[in-house]
Amino acid sequence: MVEDKANILVVDDLPEKLLAMEVMLEELGQNVVSAQSGREALRRLLDQDFAVILLDVNMPDMDGFETAALIRQRKRSAHTPIIFLTAYSDEMHAARGYSLGAVDYILAPVVPDVLRTKVKVFVELFKMHAQIRRQAEERVALAHEQAARAAAEETARRTRFLAEASKVLTSSLDYEATLRALARLLVPYLADLSIITMADEHGAPGKIELACTGATGNLQVRTVAQPGDLPQGALPAIERLLATEQLESLPEPAQWLPGEQVRDLLPGGDEAACFDLTSALFVPLQARGRSLGAMALALGNSGRQYSADDLALIRDLAGRAAIALDNARLYHDIQEGDRLKNEFLSMLAHELRNPLAPIRNAVQILKHSKAREEEFEWARDIIDRQLLQLVRLVDDLLDVSRITRGKIILQPEPLNAAAVVARAVETSRPFLDARSQILTVEMPQETVQIRGDETRLAQVLSNLLNNAAKFTPEGGRIWITLERAGDEALLRVRDTGIGIPAEMLSTIFDLFTQVDRSLDRSQGGLGIGLTLVRRLVEMHGGSVEAHSAGLNQGSEFIVRLPVLKQEQTPSLAGNGSVPARLIGPSQRVLIVDDNVDSAESLAVLLRQSGHEVRTTHDGPSALDLTSSYRPEVVLLDIGLPGMDGYEVARRLKQQPGMQAVSLAAVTGYGQEEDRRRSREAGFDYHLVKPVDLAALQEVFTKSC
Repeated sequence: MVEDKANILVVDDLPEKLLAMEVMLEELGQNVVSAQSGREALRRLLDQDFAVILLDVNMPDMDGFETAALIRQRKRSAHTPIIFLTAYSDEMHAARGYSLGAVDYILAPVVPDVLRTKVKVFVELFKMHAQIRRQAEERVALAHEQAARAAAEETARRTRFLAEASKVLTSSLDYEATLRALARLLVPYLADLSIITMADEHGAPGKIELACTGATGNLQVRTVAQPGDLPQGALPAIERLLATEQLESLPEPAQWLPGEQVRDLLPGGDEAACFDLTSALFVPLQARGRSLGAMALALGNSGRQYSADDLALIRDLAGRAAIALDNARLYHDIQEGDRLKNEFLSMLAHELRNPLAPIRNAVQILKHSKAREEEFEWARDIIDRQLLQLVRLVDDLLDVSRITRGKIILQPEPLNAAAVVARAVETSRPFLDARSQILTVEMPQETVQIRGDETRLAQVLSNLLNNAAKFTPEGGRIWITLERAGDEALLRVRDTGIGIPAEMLSTIFDLFTQVDRSLDRSQGGLGIGLTLVRRLVEMHGGSVEAHSAGLNQGSEFIVRLPVLKQEQTPSLAGNGSVPARLIGPSQRVLIVDDNVDSAESLAVLLRQSGHEVRTTHDGPSALDLTSSYRPEVVLLDIGLPGMDGYEVARRLKQQPGMQAVSLAAVTGYGQEEDRRRSREAGFDYHLVKPVDLAALQEVFTKSC
């Protein structure tokens, strides 16, 4: 079935801007409707419904604000989402737009990916509501069909019963209520005993509803939430019922369910009239070609027998019941999806506001001419930290989008798994230290070689470490362990945190799923980190699983990755451990990097290893310094401002006496094309940020 397209209304007085917006939105595959004025937009809204309206603020005759006000006055479009588009970042404009009911405010130039992402949310919401409306219409149509059929039936019994069944089954979209209503509907009109068992997602027995007439004629009912709550010996009977594929009459019903088991199934063990079963039917519940469960209808001491008309009625009722139960389940799924989406949008707003508030305060401090120097430093640090948080949120969202659309391209290479662990620990260490948590890293004596994208695998482990830190109290313990088990590398992240409820273990990796573990909601998160973990691991041919004994029992995540076979394993430097410092004679080193923190931190590390180190932060000053300093090793950043690292390398090699210097490129790019450019520029080594100490050791060893 081809999915209906949603309408998107774009309002702008400039044809070229309308064309540009249509091109940006084409990827969504929806119906884009253009209007060159507010009046034309209002005419469009008379006979069409729109998922979202993209409204330019600055238009002649009737501007965007006037148009929005008139849109809101009409009942049909009163709740249609409006996103204002403007080139002005004036706060008064924004405030006025939001006062008119705008859901967002986008500044020009418009970023296509941002626009599509925002519009897509409202398109999906529009389609979800449309689906709910269609289901409601289907239920009304079903009720009409049932009423028409009931009117045409030959007997009053069939007419009255089907009318009652229609009323009961269409009266609620609550799954549990519909199931209970069906059980009560069957007894005593069609059976002395009814047992309805629903299938779980694996096809095994799930929830069970029972109803029976007691010895005094009263109705007894019981709900069994899970098969484990059944009386001993009753489970085989329920499994036999669930295996039914078509209406089946049992010649010896007592062999299926003896009288004593009937008594045990019902509350209180009442002496019920249905204990001695004389006739029984198995009826499957099927909808949309799928088995939902089955129901058993049995007759006992009432002396009744099932007729051909009864069988036709039961088949009819089973079909209606299955549709009602399926609709109720679909409605529940839609509501759950809508709830998760709303929670995600709410969390996203919360997570974006959290860093924006201190950034705004810090900006105000920077604007204040009387602020002290330490206040300026504090404000800059605040902005830096909070911007990193915003970048992390955006990166996670983009990663999920890329993976979902298959846009992530891995750069696999042979890796030492211990080096991946070390990189992840380095990334997460500040987060753990801030919470005074104790991290234990356990590595094997042997080298464990894997094949993968080092950056992405380090991201996986860092996400797991950060997740453990979030839900472990301050001062708690976290372990990260690497071991080899046969043909697999096992990476375990374990903590002493508050654990995961058993019912959440199967969904913990689902998108937008969050476990409210109530330790510190201020730690935030969008519920996508573990989804990234699972999908990145699966892209590497591995798997990830979560374990927890329950709340306050800690948790453990296990990543399994295939190891490289012996014949595939390259000769890599090191034995799986990361050196704490460089080994070898002292050498003169020049570090050139426009990132001052990066240059100075690397200089400290090299000085601790006994080397003489100078730093500079641009190409011209580096060339000036080499003529007097005469370094033996130069670590040169490629992405320098003005004169880039390639040009600096070429000029440096042309200086007298510098032909023998060991020249290492330091860059965030590690593709073969990047390495080729480095070689052509005269570099002897190509180091990818963050620089691994083992790689540095190789540079200094060969330069001696």
